[in-house]
Amino acid sequence: MTASPAAAALIARAQEVSPEIVTDILTLVGQETGSYDLSGLARGLDLLRELTVQRLGRPDHEQRHLGGEYGDTLTLTYTGTGGGTGASTGMGTGTVTGAGADTGTGTGVGAVTGVGAGVGHVALVGHYDTVWPTGTLAGWERPEASDDGREKLGGPGIFDMKTGLAQGIWALKLARESGAPVPTVTFLFNGDEEVGSLSSRPVIEEVAQKADVTLVLEPSAHGAVKTVRKGSGIFRVTATGVEAHAGLAPQDGASAITALSEFVVAAAAVAAPDKGTTINTGLIKGGSATNVVAGHATASVDIRVSSEAEQDRVDAELDAIRVSDPRVRIEIDHAWNRPPMTLNAASAPLLDLAREVAREQGRDELPAAAVGGASDANFVAALGLPVLCGMGAVGDGAHAQTEFIYPDTVPAQTALVAGLLGRLATPLLVR
Repeated sequence: MTASPAAAALIARAQEVSPEIVTDILTLVGQETGSYDLSGLARGLDLLRELTVQRLGRPDHEQRHLGGEYGDTLTLTYTGTGGGTGASTGMGTGTVTGAGADTGTGTGVGAVTGVGAGVGHVALVGHYDTVWPTGTLAGWERPEASDDGREKLGGPGIFDMKTGLAQGIWALKLARESGAPVPTVTFLFNGDEEVGSLSSRPVIEEVAQKADVTLVLEPSAHGAVKTVRKGSGIFRVTATGVEAHAGLAPQDGASAITALSEFVVAAAAVAAPDKGTTINTGLIKGGSATNVVAGHATASVDIRVSSEAEQDRVDAELDAIRVSDPRVRIEIDHAWNRPPMTLNAASAPLLDLAREVAREQGRDELPAAAVGGASDANFVAALGLPVLCGMGAVGDGAHAQTEFIYPDTVPAQTALVAGLLGRLATPLLVR
């Protein structure tokens, strides 16, 4: 398909600045931000804010929500120039103490409200934390080009999801430069997505409720937007046994590790891949010494489901598991984290609009995909609000040391978000 003149100009500009976008991506990747490294997360968020201000200027409203034991969440709002004349209220800067929504003490002011009549308001959401511990970057191997010779760029978090962050910033910059009206945009950068968004969820939900639409800058599914995601749970299983000397009186002990191992094997059998249910025990800790029958052990279990019915089944079947030694007590914290996400009625028109923008830019199609991973889009969809996910990188290898992006896709992905922002300069979608 042939792009319209305005779309062609936008794409050409995205191509022109592509080296700068890639530089910003690599700058973000160069600052490691593992989910459990609070100092690295703080430096990463400061860097992300600095890049945003460098490209877009100072925001009209800024608020940093302290994450406690997790990374902070930063919201930056840039007032739009859409069809209305009213300005946003509640401008200023601030910091909110505590891990949660805008509650607690501090100097922060409320999120932007009262966006002017006729001015669209878009939330661009992305996380800056990664699954990679600090020090991973030093040993990261440069990816080889693909079989067809396409260049790849790798690094911890480059695909999931620092490329999306940089592309989102540049999308607003390009939309502004085009001279067309733009919506009010609130960037939300959170540092705890990979561990469940336990601190940032209330902020995400509040921002989404005050915006007309939410675009989540997670990586695409090979160029497709993500409209269906599984729900997820992070269960903590605790086994409490009886300690004893492993050599002198092993019969007096009841091993928490042995019992937990039995539980983990039984839990794996509860999975039902044909129904979209997967169960993975990713972390196990326990015991105190090799010559002590373990009195304590814990496991962290990742569970993915496609429906609430499967969620109920998993709960019941895990509770029914029994271990061979009755002296060991098994306790399960059923911590369902994200509800399943589907293309709700509010999001369907947004997908149609994104596809229309893609056609205007010369794309044959913009596919939509169902994926097994969960994201912060799940929270927004569960509220019945319009949201599209997977608006970020094109590449592969999330959570693996093969993680990479195709840099030649950066201009098109950035232009897609920029073009969609232009179409959302007025609140076209009615809830």
